[in-house]
Amino acid sequence: MTDTTAVNGSTAAATAAPATSSASEPVADPATGTADLAFSCTGVRADAYAAGPTLVFRLRITAAPGTRVHALALRCQIRIEPAKRGYGPAEAEGLADLFGERSRWGTTLQPVQFAQVAVMVPSFTGETETDLVVPCSYDMDIAASRYFSALDSGEVPLLMLFSGTAFTGAGGFRVEPVPWDREASYRMPVPVWREMVEQHFPGCGWLRLPRDTMAELLAFRSRHALASWEATVRALLDAAAPADPEAPPGTAKAPLPGLRLGGAVPDVTGRTTT
Repeated sequence: MTDTTAVNGSTAAATAAPATSSASEPVADPATGTADLAFSCTGVRADAYAAGPTLVFRLRITAAPGTRVHALALRCQIRIEPAKRGYGPAEAEGLADLFGERSRWGTTLQPVQFAQVAVMVPSFTGETETDLVVPCSYDMDIAASRYFSALDSGEVPLLMLFSGTAFTGAGGFRVEPVPWDREASYRMPVPVWREMVEQHFPGCGWLRLPRDTMAELLAFRSRHALASWEATVRALLDAAAPADPEAPPGTAKAPLPGLRLGGAVPDVTGRTTT
């Protein structure tokens, strides 16, 4: 009886051992033998302490259960998907230079490139979260900036496309690429963009001009002893404004003296082509 009990006890222990071992050891995805990474975006905020306009997206990265990821060199391309939201009349007017008239939006409302950034994710097992820092620009010659500026409210539909290299393995290292089909959708609130811009350009806009135009404007400002660039642009706008309809017939606004720029008042409010 004693021998039988010992044998049965040894058999039971041998049977139970593999279950305990497999639960504690890291295992890769049995179907592919890879980390099988998945990505999602859980939030976004404006970085109040950055030197320039910056958004910080929070990413959640999930690997196959128990998979040890020693490091992850991650690249992310972010696109705006304008066809996935609606637009009011004022927004549609502001987007006309990007997509044309609303009647053409069926063919012109194509994705817009927003950013392409990289991040190095430290070691983790199973799941982790990391920040994706995206430097932004308020340059209105950039399509993404013009798109954001034209929106009054709501959300911006974004698509994040991931690629990169993962270093995995329970013992030693195995190098594997992040599959090109890995992506995540996220709807960024428009107020987050406006908060970011207001932090760095409070109550102001930003306009990029060619050097020769800037030289002409500087000379014009000096000749007329204008105190600021705002006063300079305002003087040009006032000179270019149509005559007062209540003014007597034949009265026209006199051109500003000393203004050359090809013999005409420059359109400083239009989009600059460089």
